[in-house]
Amino acid sequence: MFQGAAALSLDAKGRVAIPARHREALALAADGRLVLTAHPHRCLLLYPETAWEPIRDKVLAASSLNLQAAAIKRLLVGNAREEEMDAAGRLLIAPELRLFAQLEKQVWLVGQGSHFEIWSDAGWQQQQQVVFALDDGSLPAGLEDLAL
Repeated sequence: MFQGAAALSLDAKGRVAIPARHREALALAADGRLVLTAHPHRCLLLYPETAWEPIRDKVLAASSLNLQAAAIKRLLVGNAREEEMDAAGRLLIAPELRLFAQLEKQVWLVGQGSHFEIWSDAGWQQQQQVVFALDDGSLPAGLEDLAL
């Protein structure tokens, strides 16, 4: 299970060093085969290949004649790239994905259980403001009785 948020630096070649606490789990999951793709919220998604495949298959099963389904296919599957960490635990983020997510020097790796989100610093700060703006009446269905 991937959880926690970490501020990372993007190097000049567009690589991020995956934190040591997540490297082994990512390397073991799907024998180190990872999938990096775009998300509609302008972040990137990083999945072990085995966790990505059922999502990809579900997206591809949708009708290409439906405008919304076709758009989701283009975004998620059209931008999907198979990647592997290098020997130093770094992940290369392709230029087109860096552009899509507006990634600059500092990025955020955010655990989401089965996968990670990769955010620009500005995008992650904006997401934090959304959370801070929640009040008791605005929790989504299924979380109304959440107690921390």
